[in-house]
Formats: sequence, C-alpha cells, structure tokens
Amino acid sequence: MSFQQGLSGLNASSKNLDVIGNNIANSSTYGAKSSRAEFQDVYAGALNGAGANPVGIGTSLASVSQQFTQGNITTTESPMDLAINGGGFFQLSDGANPVMYSRNGQFKVNRDGYVVNNSQLKLMGYPADGSGIIQPGLAQPLKLPTSGIAPKTTTKITTEFNLDSRVKVTAPASGTGIDLKSPLTYNNATSLTAYDAKGQDVAVTMYFQKGATAADGSTTWNIYATANGSPFATDSNGAAIALDAAGNPTTPYTTVTFPATGGSPSAPTTVVNMDIPAGKNAKGADTLAITGIKFDMLGATENGSGFAVTNLTQDGYAPGQLSGILIDNSGIVMARYSNGQSKPAGQVELATFRNPQGLQPLGGNVWARTFPSGEPVVGVAGEGNMGKLQSGALEESNVDLTAELVNMVTAQRAYQASAQTIKTQDQVLQTIVNLR
Repeated sequence: MSFQQGLSGLNASSKNLDVIGNNIANSSTYGAKSSRAEFQDVYAGALNGAGANPVGIGTSLASVSQQFTQGNITTTESPMDLAINGGGFFQLSDGANPVMYSRNGQFKVNRDGYVVNNSQLKLMGYPADGSGIIQPGLAQPLKLPTSGIAPKTTTKITTEFNLDSRVKVTAPASGTGIDLKSPLTYNNATSLTAYDAKGQDVAVTMYFQKGATAADGSTTWNIYATANGSPFATDSNGAAIALDAAGNPTTPYTTVTFPATGGSPSAPTTVVNMDIPAGKNAKGADTLAITGIKFDMLGATENGSGFAVTNLTQDGYAPGQLSGILIDNSGIVMARYSNGQSKPAGQVELATFRNPQGLQPLGGNVWARTFPSGEPVVGVAGEGNMGKLQSGALEESNVDLTAELVNMVTAQRAYQASAQTIKTQDQVLQTIVNLR
C-alpha cells in the first residue's frame, strides 16, 4: 500500500492555501498582483521514459504563477500618487543594488528633494535642464527643484482691442496733447503689468485719443502711455517726448490709423518698438528701464461697437517659489511656482518586460528582473506598450477576494479528501495485517 498520493495531495493543498492566504492578505495592497499555484501530476519513471506502472504517485507544485492583470484605479488626494493604466512598471533604485520594478505608485518627496516610495527607493526618470527642457537618455533618480524660478524681463506685449468709431473726437483741434488727469481729453484707457530685469512690476497704462477724420475717410487714434504714472520718455520711433508745464506728454507714444471702412489698421502694419522708462512703483522703489519691447497691436479693430480689450498679454514675470507639482499622463513632472508659472522638472521613465511572470518578487511591492523575464524595454508613458499615468490615483490589488474565498473552500475540501485517502489506506493495511 502507498501513502504517497495522499501525502502529496496534503502538501499540494497546503501550498495552495498558502498562495490563497497570501493573495487575501494583499487584497488591500496597492500595486500587488495575485498569484496562482499550478500543479503537475507525478508518475514513476523508467528507462526510455516509459513508466512501469500507469498509476500516478501524486502531484507536485509546478509553479506559483503571478497574474499581471490590471487592477482597479482609485483616486486619492495626493498629487504624488501615480497609477499606471496599462502595461509598464515604475523603476526604483537605492543607489547600490540593480534597479527594481513596482506597480505601487505611492510616492513622496524626501528631505533632499528626491521622489521616493515608502521604502525610500528613488523613482527613476529623465531630468530637465534649467529651461525646463527634458533631457532623455540614461534614467536617474528624479529630484524636484528646491530653488525658485528667476524673473523674466518683458520682451513682447500683444494686444487686441476694438475702438468705438461712434465716439467723438478728443484730440486737440490743432497740434497734439493730452491731460492725463482729465478723461475729457481721451476716449478710453487700459492697463497691463510689465516686469523689469529684477522682476519688479511696472504698471503700464495706455490712453486712446481719437483724432479727426482725414479727407480720405481714415481715422487716426493717438496712443499715449505712462509707466507707474509717469509719461514715456520716447515714442515708438525712439524720438524724445516733450512734456508741458503740467507734466503731460505733448506728443503720443504711437498712433494707429484705420481705413474709412474701419476693421483692421492700415498703419502700422508691423509690431512697433516700446521702451518703458525707469521710475518708481507704488511702494516708492526704483524700477529699471525696460527697452526693446515688441508691441503688437495688429489685432486692433475699429467699428461701431463699444471699446473692448479682448487680449492683453506680455511674456515677463516676477520671481517665484515652488508651490506644488503636477504630473501629467505622459509622466512629465510640472513644477508650479507662486508667480503662476510652471515648467517641467523631469519625466518618469517606465519599463516593460516580454515575460513579466518571470520577474522575481522581492517583497515591499517590488520585483527584480531575471533571465526568464528578459531585459527591460524602457520608455515614457503612452508610447509603445507603455500604459498612461494618472496622477492623484493608485492601482488597487488585482486580487478577486470572492474568487479567493471560493478557492479556499475548494482547497480545504481537497485537503480533507487527501487526508481521507491516507486514513482509508491505513484501515486497509490494518485489515491485511489482521488476516491470520
């Protein structure tokens, strides 16, 4: 009589219960993947591979297969949490051992500015230069900037506005001039903020003064400008602007002419130059001169509707400090600053494997590559076989808790049945021994 079949069944059921128990224990572990115990039958071997006895001698564990199916995506409140929707693994490094791989996207920023997981393994990716240009190549630990963003001097101003053709002429009957304190000497005004080399704000105000209609029906509007309340020193052609006794400019900064039919300006047809003079801001601090600004008002119009400014932008900004980060679907880490600016600080690199089931689990939600898994194929999210990243979300375990509980009942019954075969074999053997 042989007890081996029943004994192998007990061992197999016990290992199956171990795998099921591990799955159940990790049902709430983010990024965890379920496993499946796979068994094979066992027969006695002989020469030429033919068994002398067709009766099997039990079962054995062939493999514990990992199931790399997609887990559910759940949203969180942390922008540092990342979920991979599709194929791919995060690459993690401790700086000493080979790169490790994970699907758990619970990341944080350590004291040195590196993006790390709960085991202090650093997330790998591409760095960005000082201008925010991603530098693809060999992945390295991602590090967020700790310094602020430097100021940028205004170099271009773009405006789109409509001037009401129905309003009265406010330009003097002879010559030019304006009283900045009297709205009766101009029709409309608008303001914007420019920035000097130190990032100091300069309040620029433009006043629109309608001139008389020419013989050909065209209309010329005078544009006067001030910086922090002081008139510009030069016009768009670089000529000096004289001031009257009250400190008002006697000539405009520039003019814009519209044809008799209105619409877009007939002059100027290109951007004009703007030099903002030095002065004092509202707090009394000295501001620097800003020269060589390209002033674009080609989008201006004149028609029979009210004055309206539809676009007024400039490309300068004040200095700012890091206020937060945002990671997009392609893995680009955007640093956001207190001045409203943002720029890339790096990009997450992902890795895929031809045979992910060949990866070796190391615990701590990470795997190591092996010969069966093959070499990693690296890239960025959304390209090739790489899934997309979702910030503020995590991938739940793919363990089906209901299925595992059913499998546990089945494994329990199989264990009981194997134990019963041993008990029966024992009873039969006892009967034989008692024959005399």
